[in-house]
Amino acid sequence: MKPILLIDFGSTYTKLTAVDPETPCVLGRSQAFTTAVTDISEGLEHALAKLESARGKLDFSVKLACSSAAGGLNMVVCGLVPGLTSKAARMAAFTAGAKVIKTYAYQLTDGDLEEIRRAGPDILLLTGGTDGGNSEVILGNARALAQAGGTYPIVVAGNRSAQDECVVILERDGRAVYRAPNVMPEMNRLDIAPVQQILREVFLKNIVRAKGLSRANALLDDILMPTPSAVLDALTLLSEGTKATRGLGELVAIDLGGATTDVYSIAKGHPSNPNVLLRGLPEPYAKRTVEGDIGMRYNARGILDAVGAERLAEMAGQPVETVMEAVDRLRTEPSSLPRTAEEESLDQALAACAAGAALGRHAGSLTRVYTAVGPVDEQTGKDLTRVEKLVVTGGALVYSGALPAIVRGALAMQGPVSLAPRRLACVADRAYLLSAMGLFLRVDREAAMRLLSDYLGKEEFNAAV
Repeated sequence: MKPILLIDFGSTYTKLTAVDPETPCVLGRSQAFTTAVTDISEGLEHALAKLESARGKLDFSVKLACSSAAGGLNMVVCGLVPGLTSKAARMAAFTAGAKVIKTYAYQLTDGDLEEIRRAGPDILLLTGGTDGGNSEVILGNARALAQAGGTYPIVVAGNRSAQDECVVILERDGRAVYRAPNVMPEMNRLDIAPVQQILREVFLKNIVRAKGLSRANALLDDILMPTPSAVLDALTLLSEGTKATRGLGELVAIDLGGATTDVYSIAKGHPSNPNVLLRGLPEPYAKRTVEGDIGMRYNARGILDAVGAERLAEMAGQPVETVMEAVDRLRTEPSSLPRTAEEESLDQALAACAAGAALGRHAGSLTRVYTAVGPVDEQTGKDLTRVEKLVVTGGALVYSGALPAIVRGALAMQGPVSLAPRRLACVADRAYLLSAMGLFLRVDREAAMRLLSDYLGKEEFNAAV
């Protein structure tokens, strides 16, 4: 069988992985700057030229791609109650590969509509009400969105009793409207898989072409999904394994970038203590969260705000004033790399704080409540304390010479009520294989698992608190 080309159109780099599906083995890798501002096919051609220079001319049987170019899929979510339908909608969006840039609950105000207009989302997810429940809010929000105008498509995934009317209201101005089953048809019961699939389809129909990827169609066979979806699928395969190749079991993963920090968990997350009560919506087994305010360069200030200047300065071993000035410079010079020992120490501290803050937000937590029979601990979110595998990716982590110290620092940040992992066996995706295997598994699931096992199956170091 001829080799397969797997392409990841990233926001900064277009990364290529050539795979021999029969062996299976990675034949070669290359990357070039993503040229989304001009013509994204230029960056693809540059990367192909580098690959051919290293490996010679390859005749590919198929070329598949995923994309997070130009910021990926930016989504606004509108729901009814923040802790219920709004949260359910966010879960669906994250696991579909979207970045939720704004969430609204209850009736949209004029100020909310102006914020949405300024944000210019790629997609808006409109939810609200269980089936047969409250219809007033979702219908009112549909009318408000129709009057506010806009060109972004809208996915309606709320109370089925109101869906028909919502679609009619929104389609009057010619906007693209998609219908999905209610994300929460009954109280505390989620149905997010159909919404995820529709979001991916909308991404392919409306976002990929709008961001210039269609100009690369002559070089591709298919653009399958947003990059985060490919990564999540690959991590799920790595966790579960196949009949022939054993998986790693439950795991967490951290992807630290310049603008955002993604955390994934492939784990049930049930309470580890039988005396703890589970509160809130059930969590998806394969979960992704995106911290849009935390990143190593564009959102370095978000790291400082999340953990505090004093803590960041202490971890960097530098005065607070020095750290704050350096963080402000990173925001205006996002391509800068550390050149001195002090800058390396700050980067290490930023990475540890970003990973620690994002992991803490992703994991669940315990709350002590007092009842008539005495104090009781309630769990919100996933209990990841028994998860023992960590996969890290992103240049700030995989290229760091202080990765073990960064991971230990991130674990040490977790407070006593956090349900983040306590002890982890760690491996780094130094070959950036995850997104490629998320594509390849659609061609040959077993071969993709064997490659994941070869590259990510052996732990590099242990970290514990």
